[in-house]
Amino acid sequence: METRELTVVAGSFVGFQLLFSVVSPRISSALALGYGALPPTKLTEWNSRLVSTVHALIVGLFCLYILWFDDAVNANPVWGDPSLVKLNVAITCGYLLYDLVLLACNWSTMGDTFFVCHHLAALYAYGYVLTRGVLPYFANFRLISELSTPFVNQRWFFEALKYPRSHRLVVLNGVGMSVVFFLVRIAVMPSYWASVFATFGTEDFERLGLGAQVAWITSCIALDILNTIWMYKITRGCYKVITGAGARKRKESPDRNKNVNNHTD
Repeated sequence: METRELTVVAGSFVGFQLLFSVVSPRISSALALGYGALPPTKLTEWNSRLVSTVHALIVGLFCLYILWFDDAVNANPVWGDPSLVKLNVAITCGYLLYDLVLLACNWSTMGDTFFVCHHLAALYAYGYVLTRGVLPYFANFRLISELSTPFVNQRWFFEALKYPRSHRLVVLNGVGMSVVFFLVRIAVMPSYWASVFATFGTEDFERLGLGAQVAWITSCIALDILNTIWMYKITRGCYKVITGAGARKRKESPDRNKNVNNHTD
C-alpha cells in the first residue's frame, strides 16, 4: 500500500471520529429539537448514523463519478488504472475501521454480528485493491450500495424522534429506502456477476492469482447474502408501514371529526 492510500485511510479514520464526537452533536442539537432529550445510548447511535450518512454520500457520489468518467477503469475492469478507485476505497476502509472500533466500544447497545461480518468481508477484499491495485471496476461498483444508506439512517432518525409510522415523511422514506436499496444492492447483482463471469478464464483473471481470486469471489458472495437478508427485512418493514398507515386511514374514515392520537403504534 502506498503512502497516499495509508494517509487517506488514517485521515478518514480520524476525520470520521471527529465528526462523530464533535461535529455531529453540535449540528444535531441545532437542527433536531429532540436530539438533546435522547438517552446516552441513542445519542451514540445517532452520531454514528450521521457519520454513516456523510460517508455514504461522499463515497457513493464519488463512485458514480468514476463509473461515468473513468475510462481506464471501465476499459479494463481487472487491471485498469486504479488511482481514483484506490482513493475512494481508502476513504471507505478508514470508515470501516472507525465503525468497527465504535461497535467494539459499544457492543452491548450497538453490537451487530451482520455488520461486523459485512465490514470484515469488505476490508478483506478492499485490502487487495489498496495493496495490489487489482479489480478497480468491481471494487468501485460495490460502493454503489452506499447510496441506500442515508435512507436506512433516516428511518432510524424518525424512530428516535418518535415520528408516528403513519407520518407522510416516514412512509415516503420507507418506500424510497426499499426502492433504492433494491436498485443499488439487489437489481445490480445480475449485471455485476455477468461481468465477473466474463473475466473467468481470461489472462487478466489468471494474473490475479489464487489468493486474490478467492478474496474477490468469497467476499462478494458473503456481501450479497447479507444484502439479500437485509432486503427481506426492509421489505417486511416497508410493507408493515404501508399497510399500517392504510389501516389507520380506514379506521379514521367513518368519523372524520373524531380525535385520533397519531403517536400510538
